[in-house]
Amino acid sequence: MPRILVVDDDEMNRDMLSRRLLRKGFEVELAVNGEEAIQKAHAVRPEIILMDLSMPVLDGYEATRRLKASPETARIPIIGLSAHAMVGDREKALAAGCDDYDTKPVELPRLLEKVDARLGRTEA
Repeated sequence: MPRILVVDDDEMNRDMLSRRLLRKGFEVELAVNGEEAIQKAHAVRPEIILMDLSMPVLDGYEATRRLKASPETARIPIIGLSAHAMVGDREKALAAGCDDYDTKPVELPRLLEKVDARLGRTEA
């Protein structure tokens, strides 16, 4: 099964999302900030990254820019996740290099559709 890197500074969000993804058969790696996300992405080479955009240490926008700038990680799809649903938030995420964007709280069926689309999978 595909390996997903879940990046979120909120322990409850990480736990909830990772448990749901594990039940769907994904392998899950976790990171608590953008700096750790960059290290983990280089170490474990996930097939896709779910990136919280608002985090301390290094936010998801800058982490995404750095991952997309690195030849080793540039092709890993990144879905930006944010509790902000304001006009322009999606565009800001895409401008930073995210391949897609979704809002929190996560609606798992919608997020899985985006994950499957990015991974080129047709089954849900």
